[in-house]
Amino acid sequence: MKRESRLLFAKAVDSLVLSIEHYNRPWDRGRVDAVLILLDHAFEMLLKAAILHRGGAIRKPREKQTIGFDECLRKALSGGSVQFLKQEQVLQLQAINTLRDAAQHHLVDLSEQHLYIHAQAGLTLFRDVVRAVFDQDLKVHLPPRVLPLSTTPPTDLATLFQQEAREVQRLLRPGKRRKVEATAKLRALAIVDGAMRGDRIQPTDGELRKLGDSISKDTRWSDVFPGVAAIELTATGAGPSLDLRISKKEGIPIQLVPEGTPGASVVAVHKVDPLGFYNLGRDRVAEHLGLSGPKTTALIRHVKIRDDAECYRRITIGKASFDRYSQKAIERLREAKKTADMDQVWADYQSGPRRRATA
Repeated sequence: MKRESRLLFAKAVDSLVLSIEHYNRPWDRGRVDAVLILLDHAFEMLLKAAILHRGGAIRKPREKQTIGFDECLRKALSGGSVQFLKQEQVLQLQAINTLRDAAQHHLVDLSEQHLYIHAQAGLTLFRDVVRAVFDQDLKVHLPPRVLPLSTTPPTDLATLFQQEAREVQRLLRPGKRRKVEATAKLRALAIVDGAMRGDRIQPTDGELRKLGDSISKDTRWSDVFPGVAAIELTATGAGPSLDLRISKKEGIPIQLVPEGTPGASVVAVHKVDPLGFYNLGRDRVAEHLGLSGPKTTALIRHVKIRDDAECYRRITIGKASFDRYSQKAIERLREAKKTADMDQVWADYQSGPRRRATA
């Protein structure tokens, strides 16, 4: 491991241990905020250590500061040879990061069960990344007792959000005068739901009031929080060996959000047909570029379009699979075509290992 990567990894493990220590403390003063802030810091350090270890960069040219959390996620998800995260893992990290923002800059209230999900699933994800990137077992770096412990672990997200919605409903009853507490609890639920839908912006007071009105009217929680309704918890093992992961429900796609979209995260759960985003076959791309199909394939490989999740996706329909490209792929290929020596690109393609391109 490179020196900078090794030092960042050590900081990541330190923050992870401290976050779990605060989770397991027997008093509550500052506990929720400390867990979220330290867990978020642990993952930012881990992401940067992993990016460097994979040969990526964590500083842009001529920039003094390293890249931020969202840029780390984008590199880890769609950075070609750097890539080491799955889309579901990015959803989980978006939720932790946005909850940390609320904890550090305003008010957020998580129940014990809600906080446990992020602590336990966070530990599982941290262990998964360490194994995938550094080929190490996290237990080598942690005392065996470093585990988030709960006497009331949640059974599933549906039950958790039903319980949370009932608690908000109770706090908002006339005469209770608990609107501030209800808003802080609603903010945590809205942040997690927004993170799943790709919304990076903290919910406004007006948006939280609307959510509270919907819950007070007995609207189904899955209609109030559609982003959370699209995911589920999967658990394997038990006790000290418990693994808890967030995953999307079958048939619901996750879409990469275009970079630069105002107020957006890196990925989002969408109940839409991915063919609407990746709406071009190879031959349609060739028409836009004014090239033959084979030369378009040569340029695609030269630019490494298939390493960019915003440009390319292989979609399976029934027993058949198709290479599909987005509108951004055309933009990248057009720019590359302006400066590329197409004769050399074609010669390299013909001399290299050739695989059949699927239109």
